[in-house]
Amino acid sequence: MKKILIKLRTFTKLSILIFISIILILGVVSLIYKPIYAVYLDGELVGYSEDKGKLQSRITDYIENGDEDLETDNLAFVSIEELPTYSMCLLKRNVETNDDEIFSMIKTSGIPYYKYYAILDDDDEKVYVSDFETAKDIVQELKDKNSNNIDDITIEEKYKTKLEDFTDKDDAVDKLYEKKVVVVAKTSSSSVSTARNMSYSKVSLGISLIKPISGTISSRFGSMSSVRSGAHTGLDIAAAYGTKIKAAAGGTVVFSGWNGAYGKMIAIKHSNGVLTYYGHCSSLYVSVGDTVSQGETIAAVGSTGNSTGPHLHLEIRIDGIAYNPQNYLY
Repeated sequence: MKKILIKLRTFTKLSILIFISIILILGVVSLIYKPIYAVYLDGELVGYSEDKGKLQSRITDYIENGDEDLETDNLAFVSIEELPTYSMCLLKRNVETNDDEIFSMIKTSGIPYYKYYAILDDDDEKVYVSDFETAKDIVQELKDKNSNNIDDITIEEKYKTKLEDFTDKDDAVDKLYEKKVVVVAKTSSSSVSTARNMSYSKVSLGISLIKPISGTISSRFGSMSSVRSGAHTGLDIAAAYGTKIKAAAGGTVVFSGWNGAYGKMIAIKHSNGVLTYYGHCSSLYVSVGDTVSQGETIAAVGSTGNSTGPHLHLEIRIDGIAYNPQNYLY
């Protein structure tokens, strides 16, 4: 029994000595070394951080919200190409941490993405707005105004590295709105001259004209043909059936309907007594008495009346006399 007690006492003393030694060693180590995180980017050591959680929270906040170096309006997130990895280690206490430098290095690979909304007309992006509520309000206003293109209007959420120029609601509605096209039946309540009174001279019209359509000239002013009883009083421009015909200048509709060899025809009276005729149409979109603007759609290309194929017959008349449209257009 005595031997057991002696051995127990010896073991206890030894244990105490070992414990004290460990404490002393740890004390010495803690005086010289400190636990720290080595930080790596793409496998390369870039520095040290004492607080891994604080550094990572800073990076996460930058990814979600950006900072003062970025345009934060409509910022969705910042894409970081390479996130850091960490390794716990013991280093001498005089080793300096460089969290700010590490953070700056990480920021250099950041790519900001912005969120906004495009409003499309027939899949063509027309205007951009900053938020979905504004986009919805624009579409609703177009519905309320019965815009002709409302079935083609869509909203698309966009994420891009650069913001587009935003359009305010009223300007967006004005840009997208299309007047409802109404097909007009024969509504002529007046008559216009179709006599073969022609002049080959060029006179001043006093107004500017634009091309009603783009196409190929198929018959010129004054030409003769077996399908006509005399010289051609206008200019024929061949185009695809249904091509929209625009008013060459602003004015008042004085004829809209069927006019013999001209087929379905529109006549517009402009200032200075100038009239323009648009013949062989397939559809007429304006009525007698309507005021139209230059460039407004008034009809569609067809092949009605005395016609051998879809084209627009364009005439320019003053006081019943037809003048060559090519002196002013095409």
